Amino acid sequence: MRSFGVDIGGSGIKGAPVDLERGALAEERLKLFTPHPAAPSAVVDTVCRVVEHFGQPGPVGITFPGVVVDGHTLTAANVAAGWVGLDAVDHFEQALGRPVALLNDADAAGMAEMAYGAGRDRDGVVITLTFGTGIGSALFVDGTLVPNTELGHLELDGKDAEKRASAAARDRHDLSWSKWARRVDAYLAHVEMLFSPHLVIIGGGVSRKPEKFLPLLKRRRAEIVPARLQNDAGIVGAAMAAAKLG
Repeated sequence: MRSFGVDIGGSGIKGAPVDLERGALAEERLKLFTPHPAAPSAVVDTVCRVVEHFGQPGPVGITFPGVVVDGHTLTAANVAAGWVGLDAVDHFEQALGRPVALLNDADAAGMAEMAYGAGRDRDGVVITLTFGTGIGSALFVDGTLVPNTELGHLELDGKDAEKRASAAARDRHDLSWSKWARRVDAYLAHVEMLFSPHLVIIGGGVSRKPEKFLPLLKRRRAEIVPARLQNDAGIVGAAMAAAKLG
């Protein structure tokens, strides 16, 4: 069974058909740069280019880097302010001419990891954290998603955590892996204090290089592991949501 997913990020918009039996991309993904400013019309146009490249019919799942409730985008930390309060599903459906499932990007990645990856068959409290332009989060309790947690906006050293500990912050401040790991460690300590997770899954682009930072993190009660689907998790989770539309 194939479905289609698109993952909107702060720096790139990527999509591909997904084999839902394996939880893996069915074709090589296409990635285009996220337009700047990332206004709704420009992002919708870019998503259309990604979808049309593959020519696959049927519903499309799309992730968004912010809070999504009933198809409306309610926050826009890493995209243009014009997304706030927008009926985004309607905009995408009008442009694509097909049904659209829209969900938070980290929630999508977490869903994929719970179904096919590091969280499969894991009960208790599981948190997926995606480190990229910001820090996304997906919280699961016995396999059930608590959507739109946005834990990247917890305060760390007087600032949003993602301003201090995201992958973009590491690049922006030219941090070594060890210095960045100390910031991540402080952030994880805060998350663990608030939620007492059994398992923390580290996703986003940094999950391709877990050997660079995971050994530098302090041992905690929670098990900390890299995402198995790595940076494809958002596409897979989006495709899972699209499949539910029939």
